[in-house]
Amino acid sequence: MTKTTAASFIKRLPIPTLIIGGFWVFILIFGVTQGLPLSSLLTDTVRRFGMWGLLVLAMVPSIQSGTGPNFALPVGVVCGLLAMVCAIEFGFMGAGWLTASVIMAIVFASILGLGYGKLMNAVKGSEMTIATYTGFSITYLFCILWMTLPFTSPKMGWMLGSGLRNTIELGTVNANQIINNFLAFDLFGVKIPTGMLLVVFGSCFLVWLFFRSKTGSAISAGGMNPMFAKAAGLNVDRSRIIANIISTALGAVGIIVYSQSFGFTALYDAPLMMAFQAVAAILVGGATAGRSKIIHVIIGTMIFQGLLTNTPPVLGRAFPGTDLTEIMRLVVGNGIILYALAQVKRGDK
Repeated sequence: MTKTTAASFIKRLPIPTLIIGGFWVFILIFGVTQGLPLSSLLTDTVRRFGMWGLLVLAMVPSIQSGTGPNFALPVGVVCGLLAMVCAIEFGFMGAGWLTASVIMAIVFASILGLGYGKLMNAVKGSEMTIATYTGFSITYLFCILWMTLPFTSPKMGWMLGSGLRNTIELGTVNANQIINNFLAFDLFGVKIPTGMLLVVFGSCFLVWLFFRSKTGSAISAGGMNPMFAKAAGLNVDRSRIIANIISTALGAVGIIVYSQSFGFTALYDAPLMMAFQAVAAILVGGATAGRSKIIHVIIGTMIFQGLLTNTPPVLGRAFPGTDLTEIMRLVVGNGIILYALAQVKRGDK
């Protein structure tokens, strides 16, 4: 990228994105002045970018279809969680566990995504409100299922009684950071999780290709102008359903990538607020409630997760022995989410 192209690209970014991005750069510089190694801060940022990449990418199909940011991301997340615990129950290990989890996650997400897409068609005009309630409802429904489903694997159950534990170690199935460690290397002290980045950028490329296909173009056209799309003979409702199935499937696979990087999978109410961080990230990247691009996913995830990841250790070093780090993490995180929700209300203005 030439200097002219880079300058032109920066000028096209929304002012809030530049401000938040500039604040992240300030946090990095301030952290270095406090004695924190830049390589450590960037390592954490790159890792968190890979963990959240697919979850933020799941916003693109729903936004492009006209249903707005997918606040029902927990629908896809619980599909991924169910797939992971089923793969453990069936005795899969390592790469086999990963493959089985992804396949089952896509199957589960396709079924629930179909129902969710039909729900969105039934509540046109109130999609984001209904999506939020749907995400909360599915999370608590699965809280009941985690306690009642007949899983018998000792790797997941409580020592006494029935039901699954709150967190399940993936090291017991040799899946701890299995994607991260694939072709991983160090670059000037920054640990690059090559496998996870390949998954994220590869998925971004596939979504980019999809929206240049006939079906993808129909989804975008229906989201941009439903009346015109109907007049042109496009089935807008069908396009919205397809987009929400893809969004749900990306969320399901995304939580698998997220969990293996952490080394455990968290059940019960863990998925409850994940949609808000994903929505905030893509809107911080420059997307609106009606239009989004892959570049918004990449920029927004890097800036948002960079701030959330780097702020606590930097302020912890600057103000030792205080609880300010947790307070500032909540202020920064929730402040950006508040900005993102305000952007949703603005739409494409």
